[in-house]
Amino acid sequence: MVDCGVAPGLSNILLGDLARRLDLVERYECYVGGLPEVRRWPFEYKAVFSPLDVLEEYIRPARFVECGREVVRPALSDIELRDFPHIGSLEAFNTDGLRTLMRTMQIPFMKEKTLRYPGHASLMAALRESGFLDKRAVEVEGVRVAPIQLTAKLLFDRWRLQPGERDLTVMQVVVEGVEAGQSVRYVYDLFDRYDDATGVTSMARTTGYTCTAVVRLVASGAFRRVGICPPEFVGQTPGCCEAILNDLAARGVRLEGQVVVRA
Repeated sequence: MVDCGVAPGLSNILLGDLARRLDLVERYECYVGGLPEVRRWPFEYKAVFSPLDVLEEYIRPARFVECGREVVRPALSDIELRDFPHIGSLEAFNTDGLRTLMRTMQIPFMKEKTLRYPGHASLMAALRESGFLDKRAVEVEGVRVAPIQLTAKLLFDRWRLQPGERDLTVMQVVVEGVEAGQSVRYVYDLFDRYDDATGVTSMARTTGYTCTAVVRLVASGAFRRVGICPPEFVGQTPGCCEAILNDLAARGVRLEGQVVVRA
């Protein structure tokens, strides 16, 4: 079992479930991001996992699918403002997040974008274009160092959640297709906060609890597929998506879902 976090992970499971139930899936979009509850200048961001992994998202070309073909665009490109329940406007930009969906799902339009507070993407793009995210070492006073390693080292302390600081997770999954002969649009919204009672970050809750829910399905025999299995395979198995959502809800991680029948 691979990629069983929030995105990739829960997002794939939702798509797999809908791909099983709909007659046809025409479009998949995922918008996701982990954010600090309080915005602080200059980055308005805190990383609850390795800053180096975050920076990789900002330099790795973003792959997605348009008209059934793979399209590649620069990370941090195509910035747009979108409104989300409970938090309001965030900026969304291209990152390479589809992963296994590029090969396992035959859907003509698919994309994933990362969410941050408005202004973050342009700031990180400026750092990237100035060479601060380069992997090729440069020499400084006789010492060779890769700029991205130095940048990650400097940002680690600034991006670390300090005592009393809280994080939140925002995700929206949009799936459009045909169901019972009608055009439909499913929208799932996730908004989760730091758990004061347990001291567990929202990122740990949304990723870790999804992972353990999948482990329970394997341990109970509810998911029996063999081989290397990405999370969309879990969603394609009847009953698994519902069980995972119930498992998450029991731990306070809840999704709001709605379906719209389009003319």
